[in-house]
Amino acid sequence: MKRITSARELGKLNLGKHAYALFVLCATTAIGLPAQTFTTLISLDGTNGASPYAMSLIQATNGDFYGTTLSGGAYGGGTVFKITPSGTLTTLHSFCAQSGCTDGDEPYQGLVQATNGNFYGTTLGGGAYGNGTVFKITPSGTLTTLHGFDGTDGSLPLSILVQATNQTFYGTACSGGANNAGTVFEITPAGTLTTLHSFDGTDGSCPDAGLVKATNENFYGTTLSGGAYGYGTVFKITPSGTLTTLHSFCALSGCPDGYGHYNVLIQATNGNLYGTTAGGGAGGVSWCDDGGGEGWGTVFEITPSGTLTTLHTFDGTDGSVPDAGLVQATNGNFYGTTACGGANNAGTVFEITLGGTLTTLHSFEGPSPEGAGANGGLAQATNGSFYGTTTAGGANNDGTVFRLSVGLGPFVETQTTSGKVGAAVKILGTDLTGATSVSFNGTAATFTVVSSSLITTTVPTGADTGTVQVVTPGGKLSSNVPFRVLP
Repeated sequence: MKRITSARELGKLNLGKHAYALFVLCATTAIGLPAQTFTTLISLDGTNGASPYAMSLIQATNGDFYGTTLSGGAYGGGTVFKITPSGTLTTLHSFCAQSGCTDGDEPYQGLVQATNGNFYGTTLGGGAYGNGTVFKITPSGTLTTLHGFDGTDGSLPLSILVQATNQTFYGTACSGGANNAGTVFEITPAGTLTTLHSFDGTDGSCPDAGLVKATNENFYGTTLSGGAYGYGTVFKITPSGTLTTLHSFCALSGCPDGYGHYNVLIQATNGNLYGTTAGGGAGGVSWCDDGGGEGWGTVFEITPSGTLTTLHTFDGTDGSVPDAGLVQATNGNFYGTTACGGANNAGTVFEITLGGTLTTLHSFEGPSPEGAGANGGLAQATNGSFYGTTTAGGANNDGTVFRLSVGLGPFVETQTTSGKVGAAVKILGTDLTGATSVSFNGTAATFTVVSSSLITTTVPTGADTGTVQVVTPGGKLSSNVPFRVLP
């Protein structure tokens, strides 16, 4: 894996249709544990998209999944697509439909569904100035370009967006800004953008993964390069733009703490943050390596105050280059993917406990209908199964969408995980028709069953922080994370 030491180098790689320069996709019968079921739902064919690099699919309030592809589609600039849990795919938008790609080009990351029901995302290229865009797209596929980056306010917005409780979106751009080292920005649903911070190299460079909003109301993220040693950072930034560098990677010889951060951090139920590095760790030559011998990557934990612990170093046999983020499942463990390594050197799906015990759940076959190169992360659907993508392989070698079931049961998920008494909350689930009660940590709430996948409700008076529960004819369903009742 090529080491990237600056945002400018990243740009020179022509990240996009030739993104394999960054993530060398490896090649070559699926090895899964007996209790698991792996299913390839669809093989992309170029016309409906190719190379889905998005960090993960998202399950929307209608129960379907939405995602993006980096290339392919009607004009070759990538797509936004919808896929049902059973595997029916619909292309909602093909980018670069307009002269000069003013609607954007190459949506590198995935989408976020806002509280208004629409989806928001970024493209790394195109737009009025060719530096990327922020866009809105309705569930039916009507796309609006909200902002075109001009370089001074950022360039190469590789990140997924996150919506705060004030309805504003927050994101990052890998380059551009005051020092051409990237930015953190906020943008309203109407498209008004404000630059909150311009990186200068010493505090990091190329924040390519996006942000996570923590329970302390601050945002946390990573940079691909820069910092004290040049190998990237973990940072905290307040909603008003005050940035603190929490950790600089590659602090020791051989980079045992890792480097190369292409993923969004997640905050676990214990309050700490978890992520992966695509390179470094205690390993030797990477299975995806071009000869540099820079390590297989790591899984790490970092406290909100900045104490970092490496939980696992990949050794190739259990995966290599985990350049997507993690998801904490309903059993409390984390699940993720690697782009390479495993039994066939084509990537893996893994499970890792809070204490760092890792189990390889599935090794991809390689250039086959199953897929290869799981550069995207996983999403746990409310039916309990995981859904993800591969960037290569499949029947047409344009990537796949897959499902992996490991025996976890159904649950419900609240859209917005915090709010004051009286705040509107959407509850996403499976087979919700006929629900008889909704409660917030034991306090009953009034509700409306909108569809089999959606309930609307409000935070009831007297509720406090805790699990949301829905009683249906099929049984009691609990929320995957506690709902925080705000003062």
